[in-house]
Amino acid sequence: MATRSWAEPYKIKAVELIKLTTPEQRKEAIREAGYNTFLLRSEDVYIDLLTDSGVGAMSDRQWAGMMTGDEAYAGSRNFYRMQETIETYYSYKYTVPTHQGRGAEHILSKMLISDGDYVPGNMYFTTTRLHQELAGGTFVDVIVDEAHDPVSDHPFKGNVDFAKLNALVEKVGADHIPYICVATCVNMAGGQPISLANLHELRSWCDQHKVLLVHDMTRVAENAYFIQQREEQYKEKSIREIVFEICSITDIATMSSKKDAMVNIGGFLAMNDPALYEQACALVVVYEGLHTYGGMAGRDMEALAIGITESVDDDHIRARVGQVEYLGEQLQRAGIPIVTPIGGHAVFLDARRLLPHIPQDRFPAQALAAALYLESGVRSMERGVVSAGRDKTTGENHMPELELVRLTIPRRVYTQAHMDVTAESVIQVAERAEEIQGLRFTYEPEVLRFFQARFEPV
Repeated sequence: MATRSWAEPYKIKAVELIKLTTPEQRKEAIREAGYNTFLLRSEDVYIDLLTDSGVGAMSDRQWAGMMTGDEAYAGSRNFYRMQETIETYYSYKYTVPTHQGRGAEHILSKMLISDGDYVPGNMYFTTTRLHQELAGGTFVDVIVDEAHDPVSDHPFKGNVDFAKLNALVEKVGADHIPYICVATCVNMAGGQPISLANLHELRSWCDQHKVLLVHDMTRVAENAYFIQQREEQYKEKSIREIVFEICSITDIATMSSKKDAMVNIGGFLAMNDPALYEQACALVVVYEGLHTYGGMAGRDMEALAIGITESVDDDHIRARVGQVEYLGEQLQRAGIPIVTPIGGHAVFLDARRLLPHIPQDRFPAQALAAALYLESGVRSMERGVVSAGRDKTTGENHMPELELVRLTIPRRVYTQAHMDVTAESVIQVAERAEEIQGLRFTYEPEVLRFFQARFEPV
């Protein structure tokens, strides 16, 4: 019997109108933005695939929940509801709310990192690494080699390589490793998952070396979906069950709730150690707000609690990842080079293979993102040498193996027709790839340059 088509497990109740622009308007807009898609005005964008952070569509239940917001300065009932939901679905006993994920990263880094420490992780993330460096630490990549190969079909490119981890211990000693930070569905690798088998082995390693295991759980539900599909012993488990097991393996978690939990703002730092919780509560007051609201309004904590329950629904996550796969498979059929396997939140174009005539120090991924916007008004983002930044010691550009453009699909926002338009736009850009020019900086910020940098064609 032929496989049936699938449809989104929701109905559209409200719409936001978007504007079609002319090629001339887009040319002027990208020039004014310094060829940086982050600096485009939203009103000049047709299909916005810049990020999935804070741009998902909230459900009617979430919007209804926001009307029950308790905006008390201390002891908001929405905080306790959120805290209970996090323990029920994610296992963590203690929660400190923050304005978003980087607020949690900041507090965690100040709590645990000392000058001269090393923090291994399964590939860097921009704000995570910067907070570690500002606290005096050095990030060390311990992800498997396959993660740096865009054409490898390894099913779990997010896995930790224990040979690399052991080599680091041999070099610096476990006493200089305060924690290991593992991301579920590794963003910079192309949205690639880590296996539960690897996580369980990592738990044993951490216990042996007395090192904490920190979970960057921004996209944990998507990771659970890939485990369900690819690890035989979990095929009959629900997404909710797998998510809980992933979290229960770890000691501490940072969460940007603007992704999986589908809220417009918010995050948290969660843990099981009461002493660490007391320390976090003291710091959150300094940098975010009182420990029962952190950086969040009561209404946003309520929407977050509801979003968590919706995020682990099997039908929801199947359709969410399915839409990403739908776009990726269209591009694959057209011969467009992308990172494989297709990730959970985005399709990543391989700018090195698409634009072989542009050297990496002329920022091919940045140039490709600008060209895609010029073609159709689709906004994407660079994930290559610009995002990688400079070595804090030498000042030289980090030159990552992956030079990518990320087409990030917001949750419950776009239809398959929008994916069709996006695929056609990428294909049209690829057909005239040799016409695309490299870029150079006209303005380069000291840190996180991909947000604010400006460029011009070479």
